[in-house]
Order: sequence, then structure tokens, then C-alpha cells
Amino acid sequence: MHGDKSEVLMFVHELISQGYLVVSINYRLYPAGMFPAMIQDVKCAVRFLRANAGQYNLDPDRIAAIGPSAGGHLVSLLGTTDQSAGWDVGEYLDQSSRVQAVIPMAAVTDLTRSFPNADIETMKLIGFGEHNILQASPVNHVTADDPPFLLIHGDQDTVVPVEQSQVMYERLVQAGVPAQLVVVSNAGHAFVSPNGNSTPTPAEINQIILGFLQQNLK
Repeated sequence: MHGDKSEVLMFVHELISQGYLVVSINYRLYPAGMFPAMIQDVKCAVRFLRANAGQYNLDPDRIAAIGPSAGGHLVSLLGTTDQSAGWDVGEYLDQSSRVQAVIPMAAVTDLTRSFPNADIETMKLIGFGEHNILQASPVNHVTADDPPFLLIHGDQDTVVPVEQSQVMYERLVQAGVPAQLVVVSNAGHAFVSPNGNSTPTPAEINQIILGFLQQNLK
């Protein structure tokens, strides 16, 4: 419903210092954009980057997708679907939208479950509908050829329950997909603890992310 690509600025410095190129994208927002507009935009962005790899000095064979909250939902869909999902539409269709690693943070993965957040429950009814709830749930797209996943979620998240990442992790493991789940103790939706005692700490989470990328991209 809200957000902008500029918000990534607080996360990128560590990645850039380690030699990663960071690309942040915008996508159509609800309610002006209705599902599957959002995932279509994300997939188009990946195809665009591959088509312009030389201009941006990026390696088209080593792309990871990272996103928190709604972004976590979209990168999870990105990592678990290919052209057969029907969401590769628009430009650069000669390029693949598949990625090599996925890091969903506080992600929605199963829309059939209940949420304490009223906005999500409203979108489930109006923005998705019964059929699209199933199609929009990443847990329903997991297959053995999916890329490695690193899921991160706060155990005190009152927007997206931690069970959303737990059920996704279980589905990935069942399919034989390399997966890691990091549950951040005493942390809410933004991985911030009111008294500063979340575990692992934000600095430690950054190191976990860097280690995951090092293992799966470099």
C-alpha cells in the first residue's frame, strides 16, 4: 500500500562495501495496482537488468532478491515462479526473471492464514479474492529447482506472524531447496526491539546476509 525505493538507503552501505551492486525498484501499489501487477513489475525489473547488464556492470547470472514485508512477499514469489506462472509480461521477454538467491524478511508467504493486521485482511478480500489468494501465496509455488532462501523474521511481529516464515521454511525443506530460517528474538516487524535486546542484533543480521550472499553468489 505504501513505500518507495529510496527506503533501501539505510540497508545498502554494507553490501556496497563488499562489492555488491544494489538495485532498488518501485512497483505498483494497492489499491491503484491490483494483483498480479506487483509481481509483474518485479519480474520485469529483473529482465530489464539482464537486458542492460553491460550498462550497469552487473553479472546477469548472479542476482539475489531481498525484500522486507510486502517486498518479502514479492521476492518469495519471484524466487519460486518461472514463466509458467504467467507473470512474465511486457518488455524484455527474451530475458529470464529467475534469480539465484532470495532473502525474504518478515514476509507474507501463505495468504490463506489469518493475520492480526487489518490492512492485510482487507486486501485478502478485496485485492486478491479467493483464487488469487492461493496464486499469490509463495508456499504454493515451491519446487525443487528453486534458488536458496534465507528467511528472517521477528518472533514478536504483530503485522506478519512469524509462522509465515516458518511454514515457508518447512515447505522449502520438504522440496529439497537449500533454506535457512533466522528467527530474531524480541523483535517486531522491523526487527527492532523497544529495549534494544533483539537477538541476533541488526549488525549480526547483516553479517548473516553477507555470508549467505557470499556462499550463493560469489
